[in-house]
Amino acid sequence: MTTTHPHSATHHQAHSHVGTAAVDPERWPDVAAVPRASWPVRAVAESVVGRALRRLPLRVRFAGGATLGLGGPLIEVHDPKAFHARIGTRGLIGFGESYMAGEWDAPDLVGALTVLAAHAADLIPARLQRLRGMWAQRQPDAQRNTLDGSRSNVSRHYDLSNDLFALFLDETLSYSSALFRGFPAEWSLLATAQHRKIDRLLDLAEAGEGTRLLEIGTGWGELALRAAARGAHVTSLTLSKEQRELALERVRQAGLADRVRIDLCDYREARGTYDAVVSVEMIEAVGAEFWPVYFRTLDEHLAPGGRVAVQAITMPHERMLAAQDTYTWIQKYIFPGGLIPSTTAIEQAVGEHTGLAVAIRNGFGAHYAETLRLWRERFTDQADEVAALGFDETFRRMWTFYLAYSEAGFRSGYLDVQQYLFTKETPAR
Repeated sequence: MTTTHPHSATHHQAHSHVGTAAVDPERWPDVAAVPRASWPVRAVAESVVGRALRRLPLRVRFAGGATLGLGGPLIEVHDPKAFHARIGTRGLIGFGESYMAGEWDAPDLVGALTVLAAHAADLIPARLQRLRGMWAQRQPDAQRNTLDGSRSNVSRHYDLSNDLFALFLDETLSYSSALFRGFPAEWSLLATAQHRKIDRLLDLAEAGEGTRLLEIGTGWGELALRAAARGAHVTSLTLSKEQRELALERVRQAGLADRVRIDLCDYREARGTYDAVVSVEMIEAVGAEFWPVYFRTLDEHLAPGGRVAVQAITMPHERMLAAQDTYTWIQKYIFPGGLIPSTTAIEQAVGEHTGLAVAIRNGFGAHYAETLRLWRERFTDQADEVAALGFDETFRRMWTFYLAYSEAGFRSGYLDVQQYLFTKETPAR
């Protein structure tokens, strides 16, 4: 159940605390101990952070010190020394770890993070951003999305516990953006909104009676079930043993085992030719190095005249380029090996490496913000049940931060989500 790497805890100071509970140093070594930071490192961090915060619509109150910002959502820094030491040594990873350690809090966490996300491009002065390669951590080679690396990366997140995900997802167990009719969204409408999203993808793919459909990334099987109910014959690929087990059980319970096959298989090991291919929020786990391979795979297994429907989270191209070689908090703790593409990167990869053509692209990022809000509120409400599954308070703060951080990305417009239709022309006779 551990979701961190076994980073060495040497050269660190004494343990931090989350509320009144000590952080487990074996499970969370880089959260339990504050990195030793020299006075110059802390001073530079304090100066850079202070300069950024003074011009943001926030109120940042430091224990025993000043309040910075132009007014807005409140951030309370309980341990300024640790806060600056973490940021000075680990940048945004340190910012997230400081939250996990309970060194800062925000009554409106999403509101505070939304302000920071909206100013992500200019939080750090341009002259320091140009030196990013000198101080930013690099992604570990172990997280490269090779065949073995992908299995390990996927397992770190999706094999945590089916019971954990069931606590905050709706009954469809859909772990991707829903599509609502209006805002604000209500929990009671989430399952219907997830079906609306799935149906739109299946409509784009023209999946129906007799369609041979390849799904890359099974999740817990809802799309495969919905496609099979339309009469499609589905082959779905997943690297998560936990997800596959539950998805197969759901298929059996629905009486659709004759129409759905779920293989524990990497997309690069796919076989066969299909009338349609669907992949929902899977490209984010592929890694830039393998985007050409991913799209070539879609192309190679699609029959002439076939259609590919892809749902993908996206970010601005210039921000993707700035971040693609650095190691992030999300990669360290939530999605190892993950990288969100830009629409430019997607369309370049498709244009340069496949015979597919972009036919449709629809963005609906505001719907993801609402989806994440509902998940986050549900997760918070189920805190006792999460604890009963064996997930400690540091994990719960980590997961809350992850959901809030993601929601803020979509609320600020820093992130978006797209549904793409790619088509493959039938060769002229």
